[in-house]
Amino acid sequence: MFRPLSLFVGLRYSQAKHKNKFVSFISMASIFGIILGVAVLVVGLSTMNGFEKALRDQLLSVIPHAELEVVTGDFENESQILSQIRAHPGVAGASPYIVLNALLQNNMYMKALQMRAISPETETQVTSIEQYIQQGGWELLSASENSIILGEPVAKLLNLNVGETVSLLLPQIGTTKLKAPRKFSFELTGTFKMGGQVDTTLGFIHINKAKEILDLEHATGIAFKVDDVLNAQVMSREVGYSLPVYIYIKSWITSQGYLYQDIQMVKSLMYVILLLVVAVACFNIVSTLVMAVNEKRGDIAILKTMGANKWSLRAIFIVQGAFNGLVGSVLGGALGIYLSLNLSRFFSAFEHFIGRKLISGDIYFIDYLPSQINYQQVFIITMIAFAMSIIATIYPAWTASNIDPAKELGYSH
Repeated sequence: MFRPLSLFVGLRYSQAKHKNKFVSFISMASIFGIILGVAVLVVGLSTMNGFEKALRDQLLSVIPHAELEVVTGDFENESQILSQIRAHPGVAGASPYIVLNALLQNNMYMKALQMRAISPETETQVTSIEQYIQQGGWELLSASENSIILGEPVAKLLNLNVGETVSLLLPQIGTTKLKAPRKFSFELTGTFKMGGQVDTTLGFIHINKAKEILDLEHATGIAFKVDDVLNAQVMSREVGYSLPVYIYIKSWITSQGYLYQDIQMVKSLMYVILLLVVAVACFNIVSTLVMAVNEKRGDIAILKTMGANKWSLRAIFIVQGAFNGLVGSVLGGALGIYLSLNLSRFFSAFEHFIGRKLISGDIYFIDYLPSQINYQQVFIITMIAFAMSIIATIYPAWTASNIDPAKELGYSH
């Protein structure tokens, strides 16, 4: 179909100046439209990929992938169950824990908080929140079982500095009467700052202290980490059903999955909407080629009289339109990659220019605009845009091949 003559003439037509300036303008507009559409689509999907990566690397680094909690009592065979969970295929590590819903008090300042009592020796198998601790690490809990680690915003709210004492209030056990809460003193040995709601809703104490407070011998829950975070729900059920204990089964998908689902939904919508924008830009090629065909009717008639067949004539205008589509797609992909690689820097500069933060770390788990390029996606987007531009050439090319030389050159029968 694409003979050398068709390729040569098609490329000449693509690069030649049109007699009608409006045709040249529409041609350039179609190219710029494709460039802009492809670039925006690449940047948009790279941003969604960045949010997805940040979700996995940051939020899921401090939240256990899956948790198992006993319905009543505690895990009597804790060591055996821990070994069984760790030996399960697909499980990367496990650690016991106890959860206490408590009230922290420092003088007149108070804050309700979920206290997570953990084993410092095994917690690193499950989460990486230790890297967000501002002073020291889990060894601070091991050094003294009266130690407590709080989020930096909570410490500020309680007007509490590292080394100072805070009171932890818990309701009385086994009574329905209104009695004064039990009061325990803890020393703030460290603060952490990860970003988002975790900083304001979570605190850590040693699991042995929680056992003492609640009069327990073993942990009431076991958290574990899986190799495939997106398979955490299935893995948690597999592990839970294999244990000889009545338990509640939870995973990050039930507590934080809405974030991942939102990212996927926005990514899908963005893909469809921006592809439609690219399609509109590509179909500007139709207008360009229709006007180009009208402008070159005489040339087409001469080529026909010289023996050019219909497919050769069609190929000329397919090449012309494909050239515009190829230039737009490649330049759009390159521009999209450049913008995506520098997106965080550009966004920070824009925030500095307007003098305000558009993404707050107190609300989200990040305070910057992330970006991660998926080069396979870039290639697919570029190919789709190029394919759309070729499809857009079909009607004008067919119109050109149906021109009657006799009418165009003024012959009469």
